[in-house]
Amino acid sequence: MGRRGESWVLVQAILLLLFLVVPRVGPEWTHPDLFRLIGAVLAVTGMLLLAWSAVNLGRSLTPFPRPLPQGKLVTGGAYRFVRHPIYFAVLAVCVGLGLATWSPLRLALAAALLVFFDLKARREEIWLQERYPEYASYRQRVKKLIPWIY
Repeated sequence: MGRRGESWVLVQAILLLLFLVVPRVGPEWTHPDLFRLIGAVLAVTGMLLLAWSAVNLGRSLTPFPRPLPQGKLVTGGAYRFVRHPIYFAVLAVCVGLGLATWSPLRLALAAALLVFFDLKARREEIWLQERYPEYASYRQRVKKLIPWIY
């Protein structure tokens, strides 16, 4: 896994690279303009949430799941609504692009990313709990990956 969780980042990069290069396969969808619009709105919203979440983390931002030694626990901003808003934002972008490009393969990869981010978040939360004792109460109040749902 690596001391900081390097293998998690490697697998994530591979999944995202696959997402970018998969072709559109399958029959035409009905109402393609509606799917494009919903997908575009979802993708743009995800990108804005990604930026907001990164700004919220500030100097605690790292691509690795293990928190930085000098990092601080962030529970405000986007982190008030979901414990892993960057993962949620990436999922929103991927689902949005999958809809906007009518790509069942991209939607399948977005589902695989959901499973991956859930597993990665489980590992990350062990390290967060070790680093920040107050993480346990935050974890009880705020959902993990999808605001107010999961």
